[in-house]
Amino acid sequence: MNSHHPTIERFFIAIKSNSVVHLETIFDENILFKPPTYWKEWQGKEVVARILSHVGSVFKNLEYKRVLCNDSDYFLEFSCKIGDLDATGVDMITLNQQGLIEKFEVVMRPYKSVGELRRFMNLLTSNDPFFKSLKKSSKL
Repeated sequence: MNSHHPTIERFFIAIKSNSVVHLETIFDENILFKPPTYWKEWQGKEVVARILSHVGSVFKNLEYKRVLCNDSDYFLEFSCKIGDLDATGVDMITLNQQGLIEKFEVVMRPYKSVGELRRFMNLLTSNDPFFKSLKKSSKL
């Protein structure tokens, strides 16, 4: 990869590490995340970091192909495997004035691969004590 904003460089490392702690260090406290699997937004760096750490365990052979940027907006094209299915997508990231990620939206295709991602994510989050505690406290 070419030289990009330091947060974007740290993002590539954090995504490959699947580390909640590393991901939290590059997120704004109130990051807004829009996943490709359904029409719900998630907010808050701990929740988003945990979601992305699960995604990191689902995506295999993750490779970022292109990076486009316009000031504080970054578009990161990627490809990966979800089970036996190929997928391609774009991470759309907006940095705040402090250089932290404040908005993160993912679009992906094909439809079948997105469905497989949703299946894996439902399984992982339903077995995660953190997400179970959110359900109990009615935050989900």
